[in-house]
Amino acid sequence: MSEYKQKQLRKHKRIATGLFFLMAVVYGLMVYFQYQNPQSWMGYVEAFAEAGMVGALADWFAVTALFRHPLGIPIPHTNLIERKKNDLGENLGSFVKTNFLSPQNIRPYIEKLDIVKFVSDWLSKPSSIHILEKEIALLIQKIIHDLEDDEVSEFLARKGSEVLKTIDYQKITSSGIHYMVEKGEHLKLLDKLLPQLKEYVEESQQMIRERISENKPFISFLAGKRISRELTDGVLKFIEEVEMDKNHFVRQKLTENLEKFAKDLLISGQWDEKFEQLKTDLISPENLKEYANDAWDSLKKMLEQNIENPHSGLNTYLHKNIQKLSDSLQTDEELKIRINKWVRHFLYRMILKNSEEVQILISKTVSGWEGKELSNKLELEVGKDLQFIRINGTLVGGLVGLTIYTITHFFVSS
Repeated sequence: MSEYKQKQLRKHKRIATGLFFLMAVVYGLMVYFQYQNPQSWMGYVEAFAEAGMVGALADWFAVTALFRHPLGIPIPHTNLIERKKNDLGENLGSFVKTNFLSPQNIRPYIEKLDIVKFVSDWLSKPSSIHILEKEIALLIQKIIHDLEDDEVSEFLARKGSEVLKTIDYQKITSSGIHYMVEKGEHLKLLDKLLPQLKEYVEESQQMIRERISENKPFISFLAGKRISRELTDGVLKFIEEVEMDKNHFVRQKLTENLEKFAKDLLISGQWDEKFEQLKTDLISPENLKEYANDAWDSLKKMLEQNIENPHSGLNTYLHKNIQKLSDSLQTDEELKIRINKWVRHFLYRMILKNSEEVQILISKTVSGWEGKELSNKLELEVGKDLQFIRINGTLVGGLVGLTIYTITHFFVSS
């Protein structure tokens, strides 16, 4: 595009300059012919050509003076753009802010903005939904790959520790015990343990006899076997009583002790200290780091697999919700009004809030350019049209000269 503009600029410069030389040639010929064989019409042509040269030179000087020194001569008030670069940037920034970023100028445009219609029309196409799904998936994939595993694990461990420490484990434990007692789960557990306890006692007769022999060898010698048998029989009978009697005092005592323990958990300062110590010792970022590593690895693999699989739950969820959003934008008038109102208000505030920044940006950008670079940029953009000024100046100058000559000749002749 820049090369095309340069070609156009050179082309029109040649036309304007060629027209000047044409005027010069015509003027020279007319002067020569008037000396050789003067004719009345030659004066008119000479006047036109002479004035055309003057107009061409004057406009060439004016156009050239904008971008550089004419013929490289540092004539005052030439090379204006390069010399006034900073002022041009400030004035341009101020002009844009005042004339384009004012409330009265942007409000009518903002009020006509219907972003919901644009998004809704775009989402109504299946290809657009597919593109959006793909872009969201790629964004998620990029975020996952850009994340540092150690940092994520440390974050999860730290946040996990903070969250777990806020849990009232005493209350949870107390409620769990109350629930267990209320449902009779502790007695069910006791019923499962008693048969095993009987088996253990029966299997322990020999050990009991050995203990009696170690501590009371004389008694063991006289009746060790009978005593151990009676002892185990008594224990077994007691266990059977507890097992058979659903209202046995052991069951009642177990229930009472559990209920008392559940209450003590909530009111005892001793348990407060123990649970706090447990939290400090067990629920620390260092202890949770390994679990956090495993959790992040599993989550990362799961997300990657879901992203790569077009029929995964994640992609299905994305498609379903994008389709739901598209349907809502098309049918929910209240939602349309609310979103458009929010977008318009946001844009209006942001534009007005940052209008000063736009002015500063334009001023700094222009000021940061090299003077010659700015001059070349502007000449490339408007230089082609400025060459028409030279062309028009040549022709208009010639016509003015012709008119003046005609009027002068008319009055002199009369």
